Amino acid sequence: MTDSPVALITGGGSGIGAAVARQLLDAGHRVAVTGRGEPRLRAFAEGLGEPAGLLTITGDAADYDDVRAAVDRTIEEYGRLDTVVANAGFATHDAVADGDPSGWARMVLTNVLGPALLIRASVDALKATGGRIVLVGSVAGFVNTPGNLYGATKWAVTGLAENTRRQVTELGIGVTLIAPGRVETPFWGGTDSLPPGRLLTADQIADSVVWAIRQPAGVDINTVVVRPLGQPN
Repeated sequence: MTDSPVALITGGGSGIGAAVARQLLDAGHRVAVTGRGEPRLRAFAEGLGEPAGLLTITGDAADYDDVRAAVDRTIEEYGRLDTVVANAGFATHDAVADGDPSGWARMVLTNVLGPALLIRASVDALKATGGRIVLVGSVAGFVNTPGNLYGATKWAVTGLAENTRRQVTELGIGVTLIAPGRVETPFWGGTDSLPPGRLLTADQIADSVVWAIRQPAGVDINTVVVRPLGQPN
């Protein structure tokens, strides 16, 4: 167990992040998850039976001091860091021309600055292990939608993934962008607001994340776009 791989997941208490954490724990990894809400993290850990290989850390993914502290605590607890998953993010579900700007700053900071801060905070540790950076983007980061500022943040994540890959590949660090289509998660804010048609599950997206993480040494999976059948855009 002391030599098993270690992953740090932001926004890991629910949705895709929680599904990735569960699958990695099942695969024998040690996992640290972060989130802004301690009750949610506590409930997640309790729901899994408080496994020995799970560390929960309260913090804001858009605050560098919090992110740096999460990386340091993970390494202090487990002695290494092999994977970071920048999963924390949310949408205000409005549009640029007629939306409410009050929530935009936090969305942009969480969705765009957050992954960049995680990369910066973890790059030295990942260089030491030949590790991997996973950024959770979105199909909205490849397809334009009228007025969609959330989509613009995910276009930024798409660019950040490739720009980061070009810098860190010579350091032996892999970079994977996972871009989901419609997924049934708390992202939508409740069952009444779910989009029509077939939706993927968080576990189905986690399958792709874990598959990319567990590639053989020297193999770098860069971009994985995952849509449910029936989603044309």
